[in-house]
Amino acid sequence: MDLLITIVYIILFIVMMAFVFSIGMLKPFIAKKEVVLILVSAFIIGSLGGAFFLMPLYDELPQFAGDVVKLMPNSEETLEIVMSSASDMPEIEQNISNTKGVKSFDITAITFNLWHFNDKELKYMNSVVPNLDSHYTNYTVNESGKIDISIEKGYDPSEALKSFSDWYLLVYGDTLTYAQIHANITVDASDLDVVKQELFDRGIVADNVSGPVQDVMAQTNSSMLSNEEFIVMTGIVGMIFAGVGIYFDSIVVGFRKLRKFLKRK
Repeated sequence: MDLLITIVYIILFIVMMAFVFSIGMLKPFIAKKEVVLILVSAFIIGSLGGAFFLMPLYDELPQFAGDVVKLMPNSEETLEIVMSSASDMPEIEQNISNTKGVKSFDITAITFNLWHFNDKELKYMNSVVPNLDSHYTNYTVNESGKIDISIEKGYDPSEALKSFSDWYLLVYGDTLTYAQIHANITVDASDLDVVKQELFDRGIVADNVSGPVQDVMAQTNSSMLSNEEFIVMTGIVGMIFAGVGIYFDSIVVGFRKLRKFLKRK
């Protein structure tokens, strides 16, 4: 949220609390039984002020906490992206690597989506895949037909794709026209938005973002009150301001007595 709007919202809430305080100071001019009405009104006003002016700010607290972490030195985030095998990988890797804040661009895995495997096909695929390429470091064959293959860091993804595609053509007599390529991009946290925008301009959206910024945002979000609890809390704040106004004279007298006592000491 814009800084100016934030300041305006906070000032408006303070003005509402000043109004509630002034209502409380009317106690000497009203019947004692009306004090409850003052507190109820203060709760309602505080709740409305919290809902309209503080709630939008409160909702952005996780983002604010994340922005603070972004400013810390040596803070890095990792974006996990998925690209089509039809993409111009050398061009994408070169341009993304040259984007401000990018520390590294690493191809991590490839994925093929085939047909639903029966038990015999599932067993066969599990026995074949690890032997297709020595640069395959790990793999998972799912019954749904999805095959995920991790590859060595720095290994050419086109070669990794070719190893599987050549075997598939030899065995099944058909050509694979589509596969997915997975990559991890490590960036300076302060330049995360720049890199995400560069990816978005290329039609790529990060599947996952991890790092200290995301951790702080998640922790902040998990520790926050629900919207209803927050509104009730601001209502209670309104009651407190009203209570201070109601007993303002007594508070002032007590403060003066305390100050005199401290002076004598």
